[in-house]
Amino acid sequence: MWNIKEHRDISKTCKKVPIQVVKKYELWKYIVRRHGPDKLREFPGFHDEKLTGKRKKQRSSRLSLKYRVIYMVKQDIVTVSVLEINPHKY
Repeated sequence: MWNIKEHRDISKTCKKVPIQVVKKYELWKYIVRRHGPDKLREFPGFHDEKLTGKRKKQRSSRLSLKYRVIYMVKQDIVTVSVLEINPHKY
């Protein structure tokens, strides 16, 4: 089992985003908690990917066309830190 540490602003963000984004985030958390973040790659809907640039150590998963969850994996303590849920900038 994996631990998920959410940033303190995630609960506020979940109140502002559409309900379908919150439901997909709950599914995302369930998959990560039970199977780990590597399992996300088996679901093409999440489009899980490594980020580049100043977010080089972070990953992103798609919650909808607009919203992404940004997270980091800390291997040594088997923890996933959710940093933010934000609208993707095109």
